[in-house]
Amino acid sequence: MDGLRLLNVVQSCAGIGYMFGSISPVIKATMGYNQKQVALLGVAKDLGDSIGVLPGSLIEILPAWVVLLIGAVQSFLGYGLVWLIVTHRLPPLPLWVLCAAIFVGTNGETYFNTADMVSSVQNFPKHRGPVVGMLKGFAGLSGAILTQVYAMINIPDHSSLIFMVAVGPTMVAIALMFFVRPVEGHKQARESDGSSFSFVYAVCVVLAAYLFGILIVNDIYDLSHNMVTLLTVILLVIVLLPVLIPIKLVFFSEPESSIVDPLLSKVEKQVATRHPPERLGSFVLSESEDDNGEGGSLSISERNKRMAHLQAKLYQAAAEGAVRVKQRKGPRRGEDFTLMQALVKADFLLIWFSLVLAAGSGLTVIDNLGQICQSLGYDDANIYVSMMSICNFLGRVAGGYFSEVVVRKFAYPRVVAMAVVEFTMAMGLFYSAMGWPGQIYVVSIVIGLTYGANWAIVPAAVSELFGLKSFGALYNFLNLSTPAGSLVFSGVIASRIYDYYAEVQAGLHTLNSAALLGKPLQEEEPLKCMGSICFSLTFGIMGSLCIVAMVVSLVVVRRTKGVYAQLYGKSLA
Repeated sequence: MDGLRLLNVVQSCAGIGYMFGSISPVIKATMGYNQKQVALLGVAKDLGDSIGVLPGSLIEILPAWVVLLIGAVQSFLGYGLVWLIVTHRLPPLPLWVLCAAIFVGTNGETYFNTADMVSSVQNFPKHRGPVVGMLKGFAGLSGAILTQVYAMINIPDHSSLIFMVAVGPTMVAIALMFFVRPVEGHKQARESDGSSFSFVYAVCVVLAAYLFGILIVNDIYDLSHNMVTLLTVILLVIVLLPVLIPIKLVFFSEPESSIVDPLLSKVEKQVATRHPPERLGSFVLSESEDDNGEGGSLSISERNKRMAHLQAKLYQAAAEGAVRVKQRKGPRRGEDFTLMQALVKADFLLIWFSLVLAAGSGLTVIDNLGQICQSLGYDDANIYVSMMSICNFLGRVAGGYFSEVVVRKFAYPRVVAMAVVEFTMAMGLFYSAMGWPGQIYVVSIVIGLTYGANWAIVPAAVSELFGLKSFGALYNFLNLSTPAGSLVFSGVIASRIYDYYAEVQAGLHTLNSAALLGKPLQEEEPLKCMGSICFSLTFGIMGSLCIVAMVVSLVVVRRTKGVYAQLYGKSLA
């Protein structure tokens, strides 16, 4: 558990993409963009946040600290260029340059996530759900943490938030990059791991409750700068609190015996590493003699006769096994797959398609949260960005925990938890589409929880069904689902519907609307849409797609029941 706490600290600054809801209004106002142009920036951010093929390949050949360093450099250069453009320290540049800078800066996040996720899942394969949930949870919480730190700094110029996004995560990643590494945790599980996980869960709950308390206090009272500074310092202390566990284990605990993964039997390891095929007969015979108490009582001729008999049986079994292996086309579910092998499996593609619909819908809400708040009459979107970030965090932690309960206690496919989450997201979107009271809170809380839960459940499920050998590549391919969905939902549907109703309210709409036809707006001032109508149709469309995603997930559940029964059924006996 030692390295996991430090990884949580890295991840708490790694979710810089979740700050887009706070910085997009600044970019829009400063650069004079319309909603469609802001949506293009959001798509660039989503692509950068999701295209992790390169880090997925590099993590297999380079140390994790090198991967983290590359991500830190990209994050600094990308968002540093965005800051220079927005503050007009550089001459005016076209939109595509800003898109490229946001892509490069946000792509650094994929290096953070890949190094942390691969190292942790390899270290703790028996606790995949909780580990993935915690790491992804702290990444989702980074938006709220960075927002609170920005409030402590108290700089009137809102563009300085972009500068903090460029510098803060880079400094944290460089400071801790040498602590991120695989340590073969599946061979070194401690008896104290259960209590350690419970402690981290408790810290997660305290952290979320504290952040919610800060939001409520900030909303009700006008706090002084000294009070904001005190609250932020306490927040950072809570974030660093889990680091006390490795310190306690190293300096104040008795050495604990390692617990070997029960799925890897001692005899199988000995046979695989110490006894080649031509010596198997001798090995099995000696083990049999020891068990029967015969020891060295057999004569040489009798021993050789038994040896020949056993070798004949072993060669026959090996030949039959070879025939079965030749008849199989690649590994089976539950074994190690490469990315190319997984891409031809229906289960993997169905999971990916379900994630496109659900995660794409959730990310569209996240990217447009600033404009959603403005359309509903809320001038300050930061409090709702923070609220969604906290719920994103809780969703990931809870999703990892409850999906682990599903597989450990009931030996049922983990993807069933994904189906429940997608149904809940659909209900939240339908509620928001109706424009009922408290719409902004439903959007921030329900969508935050469900979007976060998806990213705790899916990576753990894929590691179980398709193995850990190429988990980095598999995980980063899953990340492509979010820009694929956001490209359609945000870049095409949400932005055009928003601009359409903005033109209607401005009296610029005609029967052949320029917004619906994709024609760029000509007005100098960016149009604004006010009221729940701006996103209601978008919410309704995405809610319907989440129902489709739920059905697809249930298909995967039906197809993988047998696999989970084999993986976890024995533990129930």
